[in-house]
Amino acid sequence: MDPHAIDVAPGSGSASARVLVVEDDRNLADVVARYLEREGFAVEVVHDGETGLRRALESLPDLVVLDLMLPRLHGIELFRRMRQVAPIPVVMLTARGSEEDRVTGLELGADDYVAKPFSPRELTARVRAVLRRATAAIEVQGDSVLRAGDVELDMVAHEARRAGAPLPLTARELDLLGYLMAHPRQAFTRRELLRDVWGHDIGDTATVTVHVQRLRDKVEADPRAPQHLVTVRGVGYRFEP
Repeated sequence: MDPHAIDVAPGSGSASARVLVVEDDRNLADVVARYLEREGFAVEVVHDGETGLRRALESLPDLVVLDLMLPRLHGIELFRRMRQVAPIPVVMLTARGSEEDRVTGLELGADDYVAKPFSPRELTARVRAVLRRATAAIEVQGDSVLRAGDVELDMVAHEARRAGAPLPLTARELDLLGYLMAHPRQAFTRRELLRDVWGHDIGDTATVTVHVQRLRDKVEADPRAPQHLVTVRGVGYRFEP
């Protein structure tokens, strides 16, 4: 990561958003912090997992930029403990090729990830998109309750049910399911879903794949033979009502 890549004009970010950066590489953490600060974010940096967890719980940030390979407490364990207390949005930093940790983080409910080495511009775009999704009100056209078979989704109450039983969906899973249900039988590419649900189309579409699988596990009667969240060969996914 090149410190000289910092080239965006300052002051274009959200001054009210507090970002906690947990990264043990001090040079990298400094570059990330300076870039986010120039974008208007209030940034705090810590360099180990235990301190990161303590600071996150002492003063809940609006978002955490979290490296997974941390001393004293692994990033995945930090994530688990933090999410037991509050649904703080998280953008993970992973070493390129560390697919197992990346998939584990996404399965636990991480909002996004960036693989090292990355550009500061890409990281800022991810941070902005996650914050926007976390704070923006969902626009609902017409009836706020979407129904398909035994699946019911209330977009205003942010609640989902299958056969009357509550479904434990994360905010991002609910947004993805709601988007697909609102566009029945329309096929979307992973890139389109990344753009329309996550708010950006930069980076790996594996995030979409993992979230669709998690939704199938919760929504489908038989996740191995999905009836609603259908794969469209050569395209992506569509929702069958």
